[in-house]
Amino acid sequence: MAVDVTSLEIPEVKIIRPRKFGDHRGFFSEVYNKKAFAEAGIELDFIQDNHSYSAEVGTLRGLHYQGGEFAQDKLVRCVRGRILDVAVDIRKASPTFGKWVSAEISAAEWNQILVPVGFAHAILTLEPDTEIIYKVTGHYAPTHDFGIRWNDPDLAIDWGIDEDKVILSDKDRAQPFFKDVVHWF
Repeated sequence: MAVDVTSLEIPEVKIIRPRKFGDHRGFFSEVYNKKAFAEAGIELDFIQDNHSYSAEVGTLRGLHYQGGEFAQDKLVRCVRGRILDVAVDIRKASPTFGKWVSAEISAAEWNQILVPVGFAHAILTLEPDTEIIYKVTGHYAPTHDFGIRWNDPDLAIDWGIDEDKVILSDKDRAQPFFKDVVHWF
């Protein structure tokens, strides 16, 4: 398996394109292969797969992260629809602390995004009936589950959507602002 790996403006966040082989029957793709990822410089121990479905355009999930021993690297792919994926650097000693990057991830483009430990993460659906599957390197731990307000003016994330069109959970609506966060990496 060959994978194409490209870094975003914050180089630790990467876009990954696995090869896809198609013919008149459909296609085949090895979307994750530990050896191939290691050969591309990505050596992570994924321990869980999650599957998320969002019915409506404008569904925003995030900005989330887990801290301490439960921190998670995430490998996100879209199996139906299209998302805007956003990663915010929350590593206090990083030269890009407080900066964000984004990328469109879609079933049509067959791309994935790697969001490493030390980043808050969010997705915004750009099409109805969108599904994502993502691998993580740590188990969910409610006591180590943290977040940042999605529309924090200090971060000034360009979501490409009017705020009144965003669909949020009560939890995400009440996340603290960046300046009030106490759990950094």
